[in-house]
Amino acid sequence: MPCGAGAPPGDGRYGVASDAMDDQTLGIRRTALIEERDRLLAELREDVEAPGQMTYGSQAAAASHVFEQQRDLALRDRSERALADIDAALARLEAGTYGACTSCHQPIAAERLDALPWAAHCIDCQRTLGRAR
Repeated sequence: MPCGAGAPPGDGRYGVASDAMDDQTLGIRRTALIEERDRLLAELREDVEAPGQMTYGSQAAAASHVFEQQRDLALRDRSERALADIDAALARLEAGTYGACTSCHQPIAAERLDALPWAAHCIDCQRTLGRAR
């Protein structure tokens, strides 16, 4: 079925993906999400070091430090986005809509959920959105 042609959330079929998953599978996915969430929270608690006082002759060292700080800030931003994706997946688990694409409402392939338990879209809809993650 093409993207967007799925059942709307209110017709009772939206939660079909989580209904089709057994409790054990949902438990495994919930555990994976919580473990990744905990890992990201620990990572985000780490401070990003600010550049120190620059002295004469240390421009190269200062530039390297600024580069590392920018890299760390970009990684922190990525972790914050991943944390938001995981929180959304946990909310879908609670709502009974986990495993259904949030765009077309069709089931997300088990292989995709095994690789990315926080996936919100089926692979076709994700391609349409422009980036598979």
